[in-house]
Amino acid sequence: MIGTALRFLVLAPTALALGTARPPVGLAGEQAPQLPYAQLDDRDELTYTLLPEPVRAAPVPEPEPPEGALKIVVSIPQQRAFVFRKGVLLAAAPVSTGRKGHPTPVGTFRILQKQVHHRSNIYSNAPMPYMQRLTTYGIALHAGQLPGYPASHGCIRLPWNFAKKLYGMTDTTTRVTVTREPVVLDGASEDAAE
Repeated sequence: MIGTALRFLVLAPTALALGTARPPVGLAGEQAPQLPYAQLDDRDELTYTLLPEPVRAAPVPEPEPPEGALKIVVSIPQQRAFVFRKGVLLAAAPVSTGRKGHPTPVGTFRILQKQVHHRSNIYSNAPMPYMQRLTTYGIALHAGQLPGYPASHGCIRLPWNFAKKLYGMTDTTTRVTVTREPVVLDGASEDAAE
């Protein structure tokens, strides 16, 4: 068996280069695109068998959150988080997002996991109180130091009391949007929400 495989590896490129390999032949009545599979037959000649193209599953769309679900918007240039329900600003707070070399990813995320007492398994067991995971690779909302500028390893640090309060308000229907745009509030007072 190993000898046949080795002969295939040695002979296949040579046969293809010299034009002695038989070209792929389609099967009658086939509809799906076919992929050639080369093999040696009993006479040590390179032949092809056509295999069907693998079926790829269509991506499952993310379900829309229910009406009235909490929405959090984090503005990287403003270094602020805004919490909305049905378009009404409920709360806002300063944040610290990812520093240079460790950017906070932009996009819309859902909360994948929550844990009151969590420690980083990437960065020296650093505490991440009131952790709410946004990505499978470790980006989360959590309580932490806020120096007034981007300073994290990609996470979104929140003030301690705000992180605790937000933790009690969120669930898996909550959507968190991280943007490089400033948030403009229509007639709502940000100071009243804090």
